[in-house]
Amino acid sequence: MSRIMRSTMLAVGLMFSAASTEANVITDWDAKAVAFASPGTVGQREVTMVHVAMFDAVNSVEGRYRPYLIQLSVAGTTSQEAAAATAAAMVLVRLLPSKAADLKAALADYLAAISDGDSKSDGIKLGEAVAAKVLEARENDGANAPDDYRPKTRPGVYVPTPITVGSAWPRMTPFVLEKPSQFRPGPPISLQSEEWAADYNEIKDYGGKTSVKRSPQQTETARFWLMLGAPAYQPLVRQLVALKQMSVIDSARFMALYAMAQTDCATAFFDAKYHYEFWRPITAIRNGDIDGNPATERDPTWQPIDNTPMHPEYPCAHCVQSATAAAVLETLLGTAEIPEVSMISSTAPGVTHRFTNLRVFADEVASARIWAGFHYRFSTRVGTDMGRKIGHYVARNAMQPLATAR
Repeated sequence: MSRIMRSTMLAVGLMFSAASTEANVITDWDAKAVAFASPGTVGQREVTMVHVAMFDAVNSVEGRYRPYLIQLSVAGTTSQEAAAATAAAMVLVRLLPSKAADLKAALADYLAAISDGDSKSDGIKLGEAVAAKVLEARENDGANAPDDYRPKTRPGVYVPTPITVGSAWPRMTPFVLEKPSQFRPGPPISLQSEEWAADYNEIKDYGGKTSVKRSPQQTETARFWLMLGAPAYQPLVRQLVALKQMSVIDSARFMALYAMAQTDCATAFFDAKYHYEFWRPITAIRNGDIDGNPATERDPTWQPIDNTPMHPEYPCAHCVQSATAAAVLETLLGTAEIPEVSMISSTAPGVTHRFTNLRVFADEVASARIWAGFHYRFSTRVGTDMGRKIGHYVARNAMQPLATAR
């Protein structure tokens, strides 16, 4: 077994360690996809493509929902497990060629547990066909467009040289949203306002690296939510699928809608961030004497709890992501109350956070970004509102039930 395969399977095990509930093919391959996927938002797109392929494959057998992309005509006896696993693996093989051998080995192991016969072979063929269609549809979606952000400067004047956190997807086609700017919020608050002064001083006091006002619990929560991308948000929905004992088709739809919402909200918050280009707290606080507000005192050495992400501040990305997650799940479940889920974090080893309410989950993430020194309170509020709109929209506008199902 290769080093990549060993480390990936260890990561899969850790992802399931926080939940004791039983998995199915959809959650199994979600965990594998998250473990194999690229870091950050690029990996979230990869995971989303996996879920779209698994849904369309399983839905081709069940025929209960409007397909996302394609519905093939197959025998009702076709193995949903073989179809979903194959679709997931084939998408990942194409997207991650350096890991192809390990992915094919993981698929072979998974398929070995399914009885041989027409049902299995039909499922494999279906999974391969759907994966090919999904890959073709997203091949030129703009996700791989080069970063062309232009730093603001004057001739000869130095600016910090790291360029952005990664792809900002300026021209990527969303999965469900009509366009990235569909839910773009209004501009940030005025620097001359009382609200700016209040939010500036709050984050200066509570978000600093050496803050004496931030409690130990707030510090733990800030560090807990330093984790990024699919590993931060997929475990939540994976546990809910198991706790709710969903069927394969309902698991596939539930997780596909969630994944698409997560990727689409990233296109949306990047759109807003680079539209407004609002300054981060570390920049604002070290320049508090030039914002035109007498209630904001400059601190020339202020630093946040960790390195500030390399993209503009407004709106809070984690707030958009967590609220999107909460809203799409609340829409699908019909309530914000959920069975207890437990979350672990790569950035706070040994710590477990538990949730029984989706809005409490989103609120914790929003508060964490203030305590980390990354986002002002007004930005977390706007980000949360933006995320709720995106989550509701995706859940209500894709993969809807058919009036007549098989």
